[in-house]
Amino acid sequence: MARIARMVVKGEEVVYHVITKTALEGFVLGDVEKEYLTELIKWMSSVYFTEVYGFCVMGNHMHLLVKMKDGDGFDDDDIRARMKRYYKGEERLLTSGQMPFYRARLSNLSEYVKDIKQRFSRYYNKEHNRSGYFWGDRFKSVIVESGDTLVNCLAYIDLNPVRAGIVERPEEYRWSSLGYHIQSGNRDDFLSTDFGLSGYGEMSKEERIRSYREYVYEKGAIETKKGKPIDKAVAAAERDKGYRLTIKDRLRYKTRYFSDSGIIGTKGFVNKYYLEFKSYFNGQREKSPREIQGLDNIYSLKNLLKES
Repeated sequence: MARIARMVVKGEEVVYHVITKTALEGFVLGDVEKEYLTELIKWMSSVYFTEVYGFCVMGNHMHLLVKMKDGDGFDDDDIRARMKRYYKGEERLLTSGQMPFYRARLSNLSEYVKDIKQRFSRYYNKEHNRSGYFWGDRFKSVIVESGDTLVNCLAYIDLNPVRAGIVERPEEYRWSSLGYHIQSGNRDDFLSTDFGLSGYGEMSKEERIRSYREYVYEKGAIETKKGKPIDKAVAAAERDKGYRLTIKDRLRYKTRYFSDSGIIGTKGFVNKYYLEFKSYFNGQREKSPREIQGLDNIYSLKNLLKES
């Protein structure tokens, strides 16, 4: 039986909820794999014409909420820069005659997801000394209307780790959009802060996050037949704080840097010991200290995980 054609809207910027599952038994995506896949999504999202609203990488599947942008809004120089990023800094001669092909490709949902899946499959198989398929059937995609529908879908994605009983609070899970916003301060501006609700355009980024957290907690505390809800006491404590993050909260959500960054401290301290232990870090690119958002004058290096 022939495959049913994927529903892809042409000539408009449309948001899609993408879901893809592994073909392997059990929860095969551990912390290292989740981190690698998150970085891979970030990289491919900076190459393709996308606006990523949310994501969640679980033990056996992943979610993406992404808008594919129309390639006509990007000039030839932008396409060349994106393809250079795609080839990790290697220059490729692209002629004017090739631009229509690349403009169409970089705005194509299937190409975007295929790139992510294929690159991760190669990585996983190499690291685990195996061959064959990693992902199951072709990915599912649902066209999502902006506004209330979009923010409901985003909350559903961010609540996955809570429903699965992995964490009590959605932002405690680092391989999801809300976790990424809170734990990294949305490093590299990877995620959109346009959560789809009316009035967000007039808010600061901090107020948007606060408002979205309120939405997620209130929605997550509702009892459903699918998975665990957010504990009522946890929701009540957040409600009492007006869903604002205190200094204590910010420090707690930054704790991953204290276990994963390799070196942490002032900029000079990190630089000094990075040079001493440089051979311990994978990759050929030089690393430099990054200030941890929410912690004044404290820097870290990228965590000690295998890089893309």
